Amino acid sequence: MGTLVVACGALAREITSLVTAHGWEQLRVTCLPAKLHNHPDQIPDALRNKIQEERRDDEDVLVMYGDCGTSGGIDKVLAEFEATRIPGAHCYAFYAGEAKFDALMAEEPGSFFLTDYLVRQFETLIIKGLGLDRFPQLHADYFGNYHRLVYLAQTDDDNLDQQAQAAAKRLGLIYEKRRTGLGDLADFMVRAA
Repeated sequence: MGTLVVACGALAREITSLVTAHGWEQLRVTCLPAKLHNHPDQIPDALRNKIQEERRDDEDVLVMYGDCGTSGGIDKVLAEFEATRIPGAHCYAFYAGEAKFDALMAEEPGSFFLTDYLVRQFETLIIKGLGLDRFPQLHADYFGNYHRLVYLAQTDDDNLDQQAQAAAKRLGLIYEKRRTGLGDLADFMVRAA
């Protein structure tokens, strides 16, 4: 009996590296497209379909999503399949740790967060995904209430750090970097395996 891991595509690199590094052959990883985060209402149905398509008899299901703006929709799908998910509202909370993330938000509620994945995909998901490349006048609507960009770094990568700084400058936000590593994601995967 193994475990099907259904993950957000934004976590694919990190989860795959953990599975490979630890030799967890009992875990089968499949991912949903990360772009679903621009349409969180579509995540629960996509998750349900993926579990139905991929699950083998007697496999446990582990879901690597926070609530991700679904207003409990993911948890309803989990109940249907007796599946388990990583605790937390979103990846920022489980990378930073929920208490540290809450402290970051209390310190500056106007914080916009990036992970390694979001730094790599900044142009595609943020600029083009929000239509800022075509409608730059929307910048104030999207980012007018933000004051800082916090890069929650999973790795020590100077290139990503420079890209994150450039993203902050492009959005007109103060830049801050916090090295988180894989945070609660790694701990949860180790316990699950």
